[in-house]
Amino acid sequence: MPRQARLDAPGTLHHVVIRRIERGRIVEDDQDPKHFVFRWGNLSQETETSTDARSLMTNHANMLLRSGTNGKSEGSDS
Repeated sequence: MPRQARLDAPGTLHHVVIRRIERGRIVEDDQDPKHFVFRWGNLSQETETSTDARSLMTNHANMLLRSGTNGKSEGSDS
């Protein structure tokens, strides 16, 4: 059964999970978390998406995102 479309309105909260294929590691060394946070900071500024919470584990990441003034960011997947 397909899921319903996500609400796409400014300020909507979205729970996003990033996971590697077959639950492989997404963090290989001490530099990876720093690089992830740096890149995410740049992307969130470009898309006006605020991060209310995040958790970066070795095999996945969870984020609680609040969409910007235009709703979902252009870089997001439906």
